[in-house]
Amino acid sequence: MKSYYVYILSNINNQVLYIGVTSHLIKRVYEHKNHLVDGFTRKYNVTKLVYFEQTSDVEVAIAREKQLKRWRREKKNYLINQTNPGWNDLYSTLLD
Repeated sequence: MKSYYVYILSNINNQVLYIGVTSHLIKRVYEHKNHLVDGFTRKYNVTKLVYFEQTSDVEVAIAREKQLKRWRREKKNYLINQTNPGWNDLYSTLLD
């Protein structure tokens, strides 16, 4: 069964958030971390994985991404704080 991920990245001082969806989370975050992706994340140095969700339904993942993008910053912060109160980079936990 294929998995899809909705993820939130932040920059080093947690001032900028980026929300995306992918079927290969480790690969995608690696691309962001190494500035292999042109655009917003490269421009604002958004490389820290602070939140992710997994689903087996691509339509659910896309709908959730759109939902999170509509949320105010305070609600996004609350979501992140529920599972990652220290806003730690979760990328290394994916590699274990």
